Amino acid sequence: MLRRLAKTGIAYALHATGADKLIGVLSGSRHMPLVIGYHRVVNDYTASAEHYMPGMLIGRRTLERHLDWLGRRYRFLSLDELGARLESGEPFDKPVAAITFDDGYADVYHYAFPLLKRKGIPSAVFVVTDLIGTARLQIYDKLYLLLARAFSTWRSVPCDLGHLLHSLGIQLPMRHLTRDPYTVMRVLFTALPQAGLDRVIEALEAKVGIDEGALKELHACSWEMLAEMQRAGVTIGSHTQTHALLTNECWHKMLDETAASRQVLERKLGITIKHFAYPNGSFTDAAVRAVAVSGYRLAYTTCLHRSLVYPLLTIPRKFLWENSCMDARGYFSPSILSCQAHRVFDAFVPCDQHPDWTAESPRSPVSAATGP
Repeated sequence: MLRRLAKTGIAYALHATGADKLIGVLSGSRHMPLVIGYHRVVNDYTASAEHYMPGMLIGRRTLERHLDWLGRRYRFLSLDELGARLESGEPFDKPVAAITFDDGYADVYHYAFPLLKRKGIPSAVFVVTDLIGTARLQIYDKLYLLLARAFSTWRSVPCDLGHLLHSLGIQLPMRHLTRDPYTVMRVLFTALPQAGLDRVIEALEAKVGIDEGALKELHACSWEMLAEMQRAGVTIGSHTQTHALLTNECWHKMLDETAASRQVLERKLGITIKHFAYPNGSFTDAAVRAVAVSGYRLAYTTCLHRSLVYPLLTIPRKFLWENSCMDARGYFSPSILSCQAHRVFDAFVPCDQHPDWTAESPRSPVSAATGP
């Protein structure tokens, strides 16, 4: 509560004095178009947050408040128009913003798409192609749900989970094992290649199961939904084949994830795919090269750091969720949203993207042995 009170007060003061805009200029974000990212859009945030990761959710009503505030201060552009302006180097005559959604959840079609269409706001959806039209879950969703089940049913989670990971050759610091399912999921997801995550998921499924088919609210869009949105003007982009974190994969896996997903989308939808979003917003020089080789013209991260060689393949985005712009009382705060738009809070967090990292040497707080 103290942290929320401090954030509320600081945001109000910065916005009232115009200092939020000045910080945006100093951080460099003022010179870039504002690209906003969301994940899931739900009808009832409170109900959904009881059994899912809150930071991945925004309620339909809160999303509308965001859009209305942004619409009074920015001109909304499609990613195609935004990309054309960036490629030409033509300056923007006024602040512009673009709205994007990652992962391709069906609830974006059900709740965000009608709202955006009614308001005439262009948007983009980045999809994980292997999941379109299936009942399979996103890899991080499945890992989180299995860990949540383990935390709720195992008698001694640190001991049991530690033994399970140790049997797979994975050593996780004890401080993570005693916290919560989300923390463990994030550590594993950002540290392990997808083959390693698959092994962890398989081991957890043998201990605690979940019915993927019953979790319809987590399913991806169908091809019919994507086609309808595309015909209505929504830009469709790639988010890889399987949501593999490119920074943890070898070169051939990177190419397969980026090129194959683009080819599938173009074949199924009959359009040219120009846009790509990095899973987790993470990139390395190798990942950016793979995206370039795969034929994308624009790609989006979550960091203000950009590649000098491929600046249009490292366009920063700002991700928002239900409580990201709420004040200490739980009400929508225009001041906090203004600070988010100018990336004020990001100015105090060091950038963790380093262009000299390689896919063969990912950031890793765990040690993982190579499996069979």
